[in-house]
Amino acid sequence: MCPRRPAISVAAMLQGIDVSNWQGAVNWGAHARGGVSFAFAKASEGSTFTDKWFGTNWNGMRESWIVCGAYHFARPAGDPEAQAVHFLRIVRRAGLRRGDLLALDLETNDHLPAHRVARFARTWCQAVVALAGVKPVIYTFLSFARNGNCAGLEPYPLWIAAPDHPRGRPEVPRPWDKWTIHQHSNRPLDRNVFRGTRAELTSLGYRRSRDA
Repeated sequence: MCPRRPAISVAAMLQGIDVSNWQGAVNWGAHARGGVSFAFAKASEGSTFTDKWFGTNWNGMRESWIVCGAYHFARPAGDPEAQAVHFLRIVRRAGLRRGDLLALDLETNDHLPAHRVARFARTWCQAVVALAGVKPVIYTFLSFARNGNCAGLEPYPLWIAAPDHPRGRPEVPRPWDKWTIHQHSNRPLDRNVFRGTRAELTSLGYRRSRDA
């Protein structure tokens, strides 16, 4: 018989949400009181778009003592290095501090073949590591990863969108062998869990002393 996987206690997982301009104004204090420990807000898309709510969301997370995360919506048809620079400029302007999380939202191929999407993502991540000294988290979903769009991204933590799987028990697609964040629900708001402590979560983030 195969050994049974141990159940993961909900109490051992941090609760999180992710937002963008689609949500408009977010009551961060209420989310913090409701048990939200971390969050990601959309900062940018492509090499020119800036989410108009990002600065407000970033400050709201910070003031509510929620671990701050920023994500960039990838446009693989564009220049990955220019997109990384654009993203980091926005986050630094808002105030990048020790423990803040950075992420790449990789969910569209812009009608490109999988190997080009994966190459874009690897180059974007390498640029962020070179410029900010932190490995970004990769947000994606099962079928997108299975189609080869995430090849070579296994060194980066996986944030998997799998709302049809039980909380804390997502299926993990190749090239990864474990998950870091599970987006387990998207109604009425995207909800996530991290298996670990606040200190373990922030250890994945920015390591330099104060603002960049």
